[in-house]
Amino acid sequence: MNVKISTNGKFHAITIHEPELAANMTEDLRNRLTFFLQDDIKNLVIIMKDIQKIDSAAARELLLIRNRFHENQASFVLCDLQPDVKNFFRLDEQFESLQITPTFSEASDMVYLEEIEREMMD
Repeated sequence: MNVKISTNGKFHAITIHEPELAANMTEDLRNRLTFFLQDDIKNLVIIMKDIQKIDSAAARELLLIRNRFHENQASFVLCDLQPDVKNFFRLDEQFESLQITPTFSEASDMVYLEEIEREMMD
């Protein structure tokens, strides 16, 4: 899987440069993303602007990864979804707990807001 990773003080931004997320990519996806739970900066923003299609196994894997981040007090936000991918998530209510924003800017705002919430709850 071809990805680009950039980091700032609060999160890693990961751009997935693939036209499709398919079932045969789920293990690689899980390994690459959950690796960051061991880092001091655990929050992730996944930029999906290049992904034109996603299958149900890959979508479920993203949901499982999101749940794992949530359990570890870390943010996991998807952004820049293409229309077909956005509709895929919208049509199935099992994906309601995914944090999805239209733009990277809104995704980064979401991470900062969740960080503030976690700090206030401590």
